Formats: sequence, structure tokens, C-alpha cells
Amino acid sequence: MIDRRTILKSAAAIGGLGISQSLIPAWAQSVTSLNGAGLPALSGDQFDLRVGRTPVTIDGTPSMAVTVNDHMPAPILRWREGEDVTLRVTNSLDADTSIHWHGILLPFQMDGVPGVTFPGIAPGETFTYRFPLIQNGTYWYHSHSGLQEQLGHYGPIIVDPAGTDPVAYDREYVIMLGDWTFEGPHAVFNRLKQVSDAYNYQQRTLGDFFRDARRDGVDAALSDRAMWGRMRMSMTDISDVTAQAYTYVMNGHGPDDNWTGLFNPGERIRLRIINAAAMTIFNLRIPGLPMTVVQCDGLNVQPVETDEFQIGVAETYDVIIEPRDQAYTLMAESIDRSGYVRGTFAPRLGMQAEVPPLRDRPLLTMRDMGMDHAAMGHGTATDVPIDHAEMGYGVPAAASVDHAAMGHAMPAPEPAFVDHAAMGHGMPAADEMIDHEAMGHGAPSPAAGSALTDHAAMGHVAPSALDTDDGPQRHDHAGGPGVANMPANPSNRLHEPGIGLADEPHRVLVYTQLRSLDRNPDLRPPERTVEIHLTSNMERYMWSFDGLRFSEVDAPIIFHHNERLRLTLVNDTMMPHPIHLHGMFFDVVNGEDDFKPRKHTIVVKPAEKLSVDITADALGEWAFHCHLMYHMHAGMFQVVSVRQAEANAGNGHGNSHGQHRGDNG
Repeated sequence: MIDRRTILKSAAAIGGLGISQSLIPAWAQSVTSLNGAGLPALSGDQFDLRVGRTPVTIDGTPSMAVTVNDHMPAPILRWREGEDVTLRVTNSLDADTSIHWHGILLPFQMDGVPGVTFPGIAPGETFTYRFPLIQNGTYWYHSHSGLQEQLGHYGPIIVDPAGTDPVAYDREYVIMLGDWTFEGPHAVFNRLKQVSDAYNYQQRTLGDFFRDARRDGVDAALSDRAMWGRMRMSMTDISDVTAQAYTYVMNGHGPDDNWTGLFNPGERIRLRIINAAAMTIFNLRIPGLPMTVVQCDGLNVQPVETDEFQIGVAETYDVIIEPRDQAYTLMAESIDRSGYVRGTFAPRLGMQAEVPPLRDRPLLTMRDMGMDHAAMGHGTATDVPIDHAEMGYGVPAAASVDHAAMGHAMPAPEPAFVDHAAMGHGMPAADEMIDHEAMGHGAPSPAAGSALTDHAAMGHVAPSALDTDDGPQRHDHAGGPGVANMPANPSNRLHEPGIGLADEPHRVLVYTQLRSLDRNPDLRPPERTVEIHLTSNMERYMWSFDGLRFSEVDAPIIFHHNERLRLTLVNDTMMPHPIHLHGMFFDVVNGEDDFKPRKHTIVVKPAEKLSVDITADALGEWAFHCHLMYHMHAGMFQVVSVRQAEANAGNGHGNSHGQHRGDNG
């Protein structure tokens, strides 16, 4: 009997012999594998998907995954721009499930977030998603129920353009990165709640102290250790979950499985790279082979050549490579460098390239605490003792925020994790909603029909053309035990590579290098600024926006339909956060031109303050959250409500994107 695995092995061999790809079954063309487990592809406009549990083997170890049509990752869904798709999703699990179409513009009822846009899919039930495709590019889909995403419930989406693709290529591969735990996601989360650094096996040792003392002097080394001790922070606290708990996977394969893609020398190969991990930011490179970035988060960018880039959870990058007649290693190293997953590109079966060793662990710096000592005249990090109370950093929120005056009650007892469907977090009635300007999140635009708001009094500054550095940072948000520290001087870090990549000798992509291929569709200046802080008590594993976990939030963040606003994100924590807005793209404010990169997810570095401009053209309720899954479940989640307002309904802005989102009724 010839099964799918046998056909895939044959397809890989055919590709290696240079025979036309047209002889390979359509579902096998996107990914071939030396191990005979490529990703099947489903195309058309009608789909039947079944969510269930399936045995999987990763690096030789058996486990159980949450799968779609018995595959982990789920099948590639190949759509075409301009068509309408219908997807019937049947739940064969013993728990509720859902599918969110990450980055796809659609009516909010089809967005697939339980408790926000629909109730979820109960066991044994089928839910039908229907929506028009008004875009093209590389996207992905995943569960938004419980912790199922960590269990393998994710898959790729490719939307082919209705016309000519501006990116020319001969062959393509989907590269879907993930992290897998044999321990189980609930066990991992419970350990983090008990001991937040339980998986950090790279902390500094006595040997590190002696090395620093030889380099910087004993007094400086002691001062440095005392400073970090007073803040109860660690320079090595880069990732919550490390290779101690994770096996990193590429298209469902661990590093020992060695996923392999074949090519003919001289081909232009398009890699559609998707980070579907639950908690892992990856550094990706192909030693000896440059990559040309042509798309980011599904939207085309002006080509930029690089040697390495950091890809946050939920981000996608499309790159072009032109390999020679040799094997190459595709290296995806976790941001903390505790582990990696690798694959191979080769012109023939059986070829492998050298796997580079893991690089030295990265360390956090003063800049990651919002303190640039060189700029402050303090010299290096170890030159002088630091009075953090005087500098405004490391001061517990409870000591600096009058909660009674702010009207904030103390946080409720913390749940084990936040399951939005189980908690019944549907949207409150309109008369119960509280506009976020009252909570310090923003002010209504003049078009909203209310008096002008004094932004200076609320800590909001007028939007600047480029930078978000406004002097000492105000922290007007809630405090309490969930907000341990607040940086005094967060800064715009879009021009910096990710943590640990600043000293690499080769080229590393940064956000300021990205430019949209097409002119931005809405060139209006922002009418108002909404500032949101990313807050935490890392030691107690409490994560929130503006000091409030989702379970404590009374109302959504209000966007007015078709308004142009600037969203400023301030990271009060010492960890990077990939922040995702459902339903809308945003323009990253990385320059003053009309070609700002447009994204749906952005990594906010520690102590960073950055801005994105948004056209609120999507009516409805939209999730807004950190895409580090355990951070989201611990509370770093809110809802954005885009509402029609009579005062600005006739402002003539219309749908500035010129795109139709289908029937929202």
C-alpha cells in the first residue's frame, strides 16, 4: 500500500533529481522532507477541518498533540485573494476549541476568539467560518482556546495574489517554527507561577563573578551583583521557558529529525517563515547564505538583504535565498540560546551542512532597565553604585501610586490561568462600558463629539514624527502587587537588533530597515494618542496591561470607527513582548516617509517605548494581547472595541484602506 509518507519520500527524491515540480502532487510541493512528513496542502474555497488528538513522535519520543485533520502542524490552507472561503470546523476533542485566522482581515464574528467574538466550538459541534479574502501573503491559524496552541493546534495560510506576485521565485517552502513540551502546558504554567525562573538554568555563577572581578575590579563586580539583587532581577532572565522544558520544532520536527528541503542549484527559493511557538522568540540564520526579506506579516516590503533576523512569536517573514550546489543549515536558535532547531537545504538527499554551536548566552543590560548610563553620565554599568529609588526605577508601584485616589481596587486573587470562554468574558453592554480615556488610556478625538481633552494632564504627548522619547516617563496606570518596577527612561529601540545580537559581526535585520513596498494607504496624521503600558511582577509571574489583568478590566479600549490614532506602547518589564492586534494592521512609526512597514504583531523590547499608527476601519470587538501564550493567560490581554460614533460617522474618511470586509451583520 502506498501511503502519504511513501509519496512524500518519492516527491523529495524527484525534487533532488531535478525533475519538474509539476510531477509532484500539489499538496507535496510546498514542503518536502527527508523523514517523509511534509505538510499537506488544502486549496480551494470549501474546507472541512476536524480538530482532534493524534499521536506524534518528536525526536524519537512519542506524545499526543492537538491536531487538525490528524496533522501537526495543521495542513497548509492555500487561498486566493478575491475569493470567499467557507471553513467547517468540527470539534472532536472533549473540550471547547476554536480557530483564529491570524492576520486575516475579516468580520469580527469570524475572528475565532472565545468570549470576545463567539462562544467557541463545543465538543461534537461544527462551526462554519465564512469571509472574503481581501489580501494576500503568508499568515497562519491557531487555537485561541485554553493552552491548545502549545499542544500543536496551529498551521500555515498562504493567500496567493489575485494578480501578478511582485516576488519572483522558482520554489517555495513553508518553515513553521514551534516549541514542544513533553511536560504538558498546564504543568509548565503551574511551575512558572510557583517559581518564575524555574527553567532558567543559565543564571550567573561564582565563576562569572570572578571573571567580572578580573575584568572590572572587585568593587564594581560587587556593586553590580548588589544592584541586581536589590531589584530581584537576573541578567539572564531572557525567556520564561527554555530548552529545559522545550524541544524546538520545525514543521513538527525536532533538531535530531533534521527536516530537509531540496532544491536545484540556481533556483530562487521563497521561504515563508512563521513563528508559531507558544513562548519562544527565535534568531534565524543560514550560515554562508544571505537572505533577502521581501515580506513581513503578510505584506510586501522593499527587499532588504540580511544575514540574520530575530522573529517574534506570531511574526512571519518571507525571504528569498539563492543557494549554490551545496548543503546549508537553517538555524533557528532560541533567544536565550539554551537550545535550537535546525533544518537542511540540499540539492540531493543525504547531504548535510555543519550545525553551528550555540552562541554564548545573552545578558540584559542597563538599557533593558530603561537606564542608559552613558547618556546619563554614569559611565558603564559597573562604574558606580546606583540609587534606584532616586532614579525612579525599581520602586514598587504600591509605594508610588495612590490606589484610592485612582479608584483602583486591589487585584482579585489570581486564577491559575485565564480561559476567556470559561470565564464568560463576553463584551459588556454598551451602557456598562467605560471609555478608556477615563482610565488614562487615551482621550477622545474632537470628532467624537466631546470637549477637547488635556493630553498633557493625562501624560499623553502630541504625536511626534519619529521618536517617542519625551523625557522622564510618567506612570499613571494602576500599581499594586502586579506592577513591580517602572523604568524611568524608556526609549525607542526600533533601530536596535534583538537581545543578544548587537555584537554579531554579520548583518542583523532591525525594524528601521523595513519599508512597505506600497505607499501607506492612510496618510492622515494621528488625531490622538493612546498610551498603553506592558506591566508585570515577574517574580510572581503576573502579567498585565496598565497594571490590570484581563480579569480586572471593566471595559474595552475604545477606538472610534475610521479615526486615525497613534498607539504608544511602553514596556515596563525587562522581557520582550510580541504584541498582536486582531482585525487591523498598524503602521510602525520608524521614519517620516509614507512607506512605513505595516504589521499585525510587533516585538516591544525591554524598557522600550514605540509607536504605531492605526486606522480603526474594522467595526467590532478585537483581541489585543501579548502573543507569549503564558503571559496572555496570566492576564496580558484586553479587548479593543471599534465603534461607530455619530459625531464622526460623516467625516468623509470612509474606509481608508479601500477594502471591503464583508457583511458584519
